[in-house]
Amino acid sequence: MALMDFIKKQFIDVLQWTEEGDGTLAWRFPMSGMEIQNGGTLVVRESQMAIFVNEGKVADVFGPGTYKLTTQTLPVLTYLKNWDKLFESPFKSDVYFFSTRQQIDQKWGTPQPITIRDKDFGAVRLRAFGNYAFRVADPKLFHTEISGTRESYPVGDLEGQLRGLVLQNISNAIAGSGLPFLDLAANQVMFADALTKELAPLFAKLGLLIENLTVQNVSLPEELQKILDQKIGMGMVGNDMAKFMQYQTAQAIPKFAENSGGGSGIAGDAMGLGAGVALGQVMAQNLQQGLQGGGNAAPAAAAVAAASGVKPEDVMATLEKLGELKAKGILTQEEFDAKKSELLKKLI
Repeated sequence: MALMDFIKKQFIDVLQWTEEGDGTLAWRFPMSGMEIQNGGTLVVRESQMAIFVNEGKVADVFGPGTYKLTTQTLPVLTYLKNWDKLFESPFKSDVYFFSTRQQIDQKWGTPQPITIRDKDFGAVRLRAFGNYAFRVADPKLFHTEISGTRESYPVGDLEGQLRGLVLQNISNAIAGSGLPFLDLAANQVMFADALTKELAPLFAKLGLLIENLTVQNVSLPEELQKILDQKIGMGMVGNDMAKFMQYQTAQAIPKFAENSGGGSGIAGDAMGLGAGVALGQVMAQNLQQGLQGGGNAAPAAAAVAAASGVKPEDVMATLEKLGELKAKGILTQEEFDAKKSELLKKLI
């Protein structure tokens, strides 16, 4: 029976791993019912490493190259198996291959804004995202800490853990860079270097090396970005509040013209056009006086009072009646347009 079992066994002459695709970090050579032939060949390709594991203990580690498996090339395994003399018989051992290629374009980003302390603004909530690459640098450590005895270990099983490490250390990286937010957004390379420095020892504990981390964007939430834009606008006018308000007024003219016509039909058009034009003239005068740096607000105030004295409801009522007369055929289109123009002039 023992002789028949020996005959049925298959002996492995060559151990190698031909990667069929991307995304696999570790792969166990299938050894079921097989033994490694004494003097067999181990082929470790570039961008690979291999380890022999005997009864749960990591023995010999091999980098790229072609090896003849003997007691000389397997010193640790020889010691673990007590091969005092040259061994002649086949042997069993688990063999794992590891891909040391860069695993590129690993995404990271803040799902929610994170709060940091900033030199210029105090507490600031910001968003950031980018990508990074990593590789297996220490296969023995990666085997004992991560991949274990699995037949294969894909990159996808590690993505969540690594992304969490990146997000956890963003605040420390910003503090370590010493840059305020405005400089941080303009020095993304420096931010990326600081973040890489924070992450390197954490990746090393897993047998990994982080490479080529990039920060593609650093931004504020929309509501904070609006406040920052206002602060920038004040800086452009020398932090003069009066001039800033005049600047804001000028910016509001187009929106007012669009939204003020809240009524319906002819009356709504008249209300929006007349009030929008009147207020626009007042705003333009106010802005011009501020930019010239002289004068006072009296003329502008008088203009506002004059604009306020117009009664749009009377004009609206008249226009509605004229519209009814035109609809009944009593007024022609030309007569209606002439009267409409006359009434609108009263508003402006």
